[in-house]
Amino acid sequence: MTTQLERPVAAAVAPAPTARETARPGSRSTRPLYVVKAGSATLDRGAIHKELADLVARGARVLLVAGGATGIERHYAAIGRPMPHLRLANGDSVRYCPPDEMTHLVDAYERVTLPAVERELRALGLSVFTSVAARGGLVTGRANRPLKAVSGEGRTLVVRDHRAGVPTEVDVDGLTALLEAYDVVCLSPPVADPAGGAPLNVDADVLAAVLTGALGADHLRLVTGTAGLLTDPAVPDSTLYDAYPGEGAKYAGGRMRQKVRAAEIAMKDSGADVAITGPHTMSEPSGWTRFWRTKEPAADLGLLTRISCVPSVSRDEAELASYLAEWCRERGIDAHVDEAGNLVATRGDGPRRLLLLGHLDTVPHHWPAEWRDGELWARGSVDAKGSLANFLEVLAHADIPEDGHLRVVGAVEEEISSSKGAFHVRDRYPADAVVIGEPSGSGTLTLGYFGLFKLRVTASVPSGHSAGMDAVSAPDHLIDVLGRIRTAVLAEAPDALSAVIDIRVENGRERSTATGILNFRVPPKAEVAALTAAALGQVREDVRVEVLRATPGHAGGRSSALVKVFTRAFAQAGIRPRFVVKKGTSDMNTLATTWHDVPMVAYGPGDSALDHTDEERIDPMEYRTARSLLADAVHRWFALPEGSRR
Repeated sequence: MTTQLERPVAAAVAPAPTARETARPGSRSTRPLYVVKAGSATLDRGAIHKELADLVARGARVLLVAGGATGIERHYAAIGRPMPHLRLANGDSVRYCPPDEMTHLVDAYERVTLPAVERELRALGLSVFTSVAARGGLVTGRANRPLKAVSGEGRTLVVRDHRAGVPTEVDVDGLTALLEAYDVVCLSPPVADPAGGAPLNVDADVLAAVLTGALGADHLRLVTGTAGLLTDPAVPDSTLYDAYPGEGAKYAGGRMRQKVRAAEIAMKDSGADVAITGPHTMSEPSGWTRFWRTKEPAADLGLLTRISCVPSVSRDEAELASYLAEWCRERGIDAHVDEAGNLVATRGDGPRRLLLLGHLDTVPHHWPAEWRDGELWARGSVDAKGSLANFLEVLAHADIPEDGHLRVVGAVEEEISSSKGAFHVRDRYPADAVVIGEPSGSGTLTLGYFGLFKLRVTASVPSGHSAGMDAVSAPDHLIDVLGRIRTAVLAEAPDALSAVIDIRVENGRERSTATGILNFRVPPKAEVAALTAAALGQVREDVRVEVLRATPGHAGGRSSALVKVFTRAFAQAGIRPRFVVKKGTSDMNTLATTWHDVPMVAYGPGDSALDHTDEERIDPMEYRTARSLLADAVHRWFALPEGSRR
């Protein structure tokens, strides 16, 4: 049963989820959501369509908000109608939209802009839904107050019939259903007015921001014709790369003011990763202005703060990996994103190889990161972005000897059963010693973890009325089977922990089925081959057992050189350490399936009791203490004499 130790296996193989798999009713989709706003000039260039297709290929849901300035001009030219404008007291000119004009504005979107978007995306093989946001009340708004304008003679006019407003309400259920059904959903202004009458013209950037907050989007991209927000509009490469609340407005003029306003709205109302990108693309980080919701209280907390602001739920790690690779390259560190999606950053090319393995992903869901009462509250701040940030800071500042090789990997999909990133690391990045980035607390060293044995159990019965004599429902049958499997497995591993973590029921015309996920945390000495045999021994004609994961536990002793350098680092810091074997699991176990003689420990800042909770937060002194101690341990490991690193 060797293969069961190396990869997830199944007694009966079920098809893997696809990028378009629909979420169960009533559940939040686990697929990331991008809201992308692109104006007519960007849409005309075409590159953005391929970038949207790339997002879909990565498994994302995509909501495109299309601006229509160019399309409106084309439509008005085609029908020979002049576009009315109003001149404001500050000198700005705005499109005048009385009720009669709104019909033509809607026509411009529905006859020019939206059909062009649909045509381009369908040519790339994508399914597309397009609509003005007013249709079906997908988005409603509130009309602005009467507008003050200036006549040609310079007189002040109060314009009461200008149909402009701001979006306020979103049909979340309707849009969520559309996002699950189509590869790309494309909306454009105007929005509906619940008070009745003609629809309301709204700014497309602000519409995108409101949609981001309402739908809980993970990423907002406001695509523009410049390289982000320029500090000097006359200098094309004067991009402001990082902006905090209230900072962008002083650089914004003209149309850029609305983009900055939209970014500020999105930061306030969501935990999304927000950026103005360009020119006319999302693929060039040198043309990005990123908006950070919270500012670090000290410079050495900057990386921790920023990576905590970028959502990276499992299978949505690409944005964080890209950001960190760029962070590394700016500091002269060799860094790239590998085929699995892992961040890989390296210094030194000698034969003495130390691997610091963290992970990029978090469990759902994210919320706006913030420094509160001196602590950073954010999803992933403890599990395990604090560890990963420390790894990268140590990598950037360590003195690597000529024969040294220090590699940091931020792995993908650690929080889900695939451990895709760790398997890739195991098979491609050999090392002489490994530090796993998981929260142990700055005064504790983790020597090992329980293993993971995870089963999908399906029981079926003939369909029938549950009130019949001696009737057994599918859930009844499943409960009985789960109990027998649990008893059989615990007989092989009495110290294992078990839990049923999911149940689904499907009632068909001929048979009804109930499926449960049975999860075991098994001690390091448990033989997963014996556990598998015990579980599969319960299979019968109406029961199917699939082994989703069979990774044994792993624990090392205190005698390895790696543990000793940490022990000395603890002593240097005046800390009396604790040594533990945790009943959770980590990527250490994945590596240990084939790296039998490689010493491994886990170390990182934070209280692991806060993992996966809404109380997740990290203390800056805890973070700093762990970073200092890690740096000392890394230095000591490279200073060990040849032949004494095991």
